[in-house]
Amino acid sequence: MTNSSFLSPSRWLGDAPQIRRDVLAGIVVALALIPEAIGFSIIAGVDPRVGLYASVAIAMVIAFTGGRSGMISAATAAVAVLVGPLVREHGVEYLFAATLLMGVFQIVAGLVRLDLLMQFVSRSVITGFVNALAILIFMAQLPQLTGVGWETYAMVAGGLGIIYLFPRLTTAVPSPLVAILVLSALSIWLNLPVNTVGDMGKLPDGLPFFALPQVPLTLETLQIIAPYSLTMAAVGLLESLLTAQIVDDMTDTESDKRRECAGQGGANIVAGLFGGMGGCAMIGQSVINVTSGGRGRLSTFVAGAFLLFLLAVLGPWVGRIPMPALVAVMIMVSIGTFSWNSIPNLRRHPPTSSIVMVATVVVVVVTHDLSLGVLTGVLLSGIFFAGKVRRMFSVERTSDGDTGMVLYKVRGEIFFASVDRFTRAFQAEDGRPVTIDVSRAHFWDISGVGALDKIIARLRRDGSEVNVIGYNEASADIVDRFAMHDKTGFELGAVPH
Repeated sequence: MTNSSFLSPSRWLGDAPQIRRDVLAGIVVALALIPEAIGFSIIAGVDPRVGLYASVAIAMVIAFTGGRSGMISAATAAVAVLVGPLVREHGVEYLFAATLLMGVFQIVAGLVRLDLLMQFVSRSVITGFVNALAILIFMAQLPQLTGVGWETYAMVAGGLGIIYLFPRLTTAVPSPLVAILVLSALSIWLNLPVNTVGDMGKLPDGLPFFALPQVPLTLETLQIIAPYSLTMAAVGLLESLLTAQIVDDMTDTESDKRRECAGQGGANIVAGLFGGMGGCAMIGQSVINVTSGGRGRLSTFVAGAFLLFLLAVLGPWVGRIPMPALVAVMIMVSIGTFSWNSIPNLRRHPPTSSIVMVATVVVVVVTHDLSLGVLTGVLLSGIFFAGKVRRMFSVERTSDGDTGMVLYKVRGEIFFASVDRFTRAFQAEDGRPVTIDVSRAHFWDISGVGALDKIIARLRRDGSEVNVIGYNEASADIVDRFAMHDKTGFELGAVPH
C-alpha cells in the first residue's frame, strides 16, 4: 500500500455516498443529543452547559480514539446519576477533576485488557440489557406526554408517521431528520402550544474553553474523587462495551474493544479539561446513527461538531425545536432497540436463559441502574452454568471378586460445585485396595484437590491402599502443587483444608 492511498480520505471517510449518509446521520444525532445532555446535567445537579460541552468533546474525540466506528458517545445518565453527591458536597470543579481521573482509570483498563471480561457476559444478559434500555428510553419520554395538549400527541403521531413512511419515498435523507425539520417548521409557523428544547434548560451562549480543574492538588482531593472516578469508569466501560457489541451485531462488523476502553478514557480526559462531565457510549443515539445510515467515524465526529455549531451559532433557533419531534425519534429508537424476538424465545430457549434475560430487564427497570442489572445477569449465568456443569459428573464403582480390588472410574468436572457429590460417591472399603481412575475427569480448582485429599485420607484411615491413576496434564499440575495425600506430614486422620 502506498503512502498516498494510506492518507487518502476515502480510506477513513468512505466513498461519497457513505460520507453523505454519515453527515446526515450525525446531524440527526446532534439534534437528539441536546435534550438528553440537558436532562443528564439536571440529574447531576450541574449547569446544562456541563452536559452539552461533555457531549461535544466526547463525541469529537472518540471519533478518532474509539474502537467502534459509528458508535455515539456523549454525556449519559449512567454516569450522571453517580456524581450528584460529589457535586452537592464539593462543587462542580471536583466533578471535572473526577472526570479526568475517570479517564485515566479507563486508559489503564484498556492497557490491562479488562475488555476481555466481556467474554463472560452471555447473550441472554446482552438481550436483557437491550430490552431494559429500550424500556427506559420509552419511560424517559413519558414526562413529555403527560399533562400536555392534543397538539403534542398529534405531533408525536405525525413524527412517527414521517419516520416510518418517508423511507418508502426515498432513503437519501434520514427520515428522523425530516421529521424534526417538518415538525419544527410547523410548530414555529403555527405557534403551537408544545414544549420546546428551550424549556428543558438554558442553552450556553459561548464556546467551551480549556481549563484545569480548580481543586487543591492534595492527597485529600484524591481520596474524595477516587471512589467516584473508579465507579464512573467501571459503569462507563460496561455500557460502552455492551453498546459496542450491540452495534457489532447491527452492522455485522467487529470492533476493537481494547482500543474502545482507552479511547473512552482519552475522550473523558478532554471533556474534563473543557468543562464537561464524564460520559460513555449511548445505545439510543448509536441506534439513531446506525438506522440513519451512519457507519463511519465521520458520523460520530459530525454529531459532536454539529452540536457545537448549534450551540454556538443557532442557539435561539435550537431552543424552538419542539420536544414532540424528539420524542417521536426516541420512541422510534425504543421500538427499534427492543429485541421483539426475545418474547417468543422465552418459550423456545432453555428456562435458565430466559430467567437470566428477564432478571436483567427487571433489575435495570426497577433500579434504573444498568450496571446492577448486568451484574445480576452475569451472576445468575454463572450460577446456572456451574449447576449445569455440576450435573455433568459421575462416579462408577466396580470390584474384582478374586483380588478384592475396588476400581472407581470418575468422569466429569471436579470443582467447587461438584465436590460434595464427588466425596459422597466413595464408600468405606474395609481395607480393600482401591484404584481411582480419573482419566476422564478434570480437576479445576483447589476445592476439587481438597476433596480428593479428603477421600484418600478417609480410605487410608480404614486401612485401604489407595492409588490414583490417569491424571491429565492440567489436573496433574494442580494436584502436584496443592494436594497433600502423598506429601510428608499428611496424616491419615487429618481433614485437609
